Amino acid sequence: MPDFTIETTYHLPVFRRRTYEAGTLDEACRAAIEDDSWDIAEKDFDSLGAIHITGIWDGAHAAYAGPPIQIPEQFDEPVQRRARHFEILLGLLKILFDDISATRPPSLDWLDRSVWAVARGEAILAGDADPEEQIDQPKPSHVLVRLQEDRVRDAISAVLEVDPNFKGLTPEAVTDDEVHAACLSLAATMDFSDTVGNAEFQAALLAIRSARRRSASD
Repeated sequence: MPDFTIETTYHLPVFRRRTYEAGTLDEACRAAIEDDSWDIAEKDFDSLGAIHITGIWDGAHAAYAGPPIQIPEQFDEPVQRRARHFEILLGLLKILFDDISATRPPSLDWLDRSVWAVARGEAILAGDADPEEQIDQPKPSHVLVRLQEDRVRDAISAVLEVDPNFKGLTPEAVTDDEVHAACLSLAATMDFSDTVGNAEFQAALLAIRSARRRSASD
């Protein structure tokens, strides 16, 4: 059987207790973090970190004698495993946030929490402080029209019933992939700018009329 040299590690917490005079709690915490004097440090043997692997080499007594072997992530320090998974979850949240914002207006509460959570996650990864102020969120957008593939299928049946140019072709002959590709092509090439602009103008008029009625009733 092959031999492997395994280096394992645990972290021993070192702490100190010192008084800081500051205007706010955040300022006191920042002063403690930036304090590089550890002359009164003590070791906390009751809070040892988990044992984890920090090095693997092929062969017996081979530590640092050759290239190390990649450590399987499940044997890494738990806090590092959580940090890597945190990055994955943050990325998924950002993708979900973009997708939901583009397809339907999310609840304002979810939007507020998500914008702040993304900003805080990026601050953690960068080693920066938490965002102190509320991050400006994008204004809600509204889906004006949705191209639904099942309704396109209904239209296919209607067209084939009345158009002699497609005689002999049945609705079942049109595959789901063809319907999906057609919808993607139309969504990518059809210009809805005039329709959207007109809808925005009509929405502006409705909002103005509502404001006028409200002002008249005050």
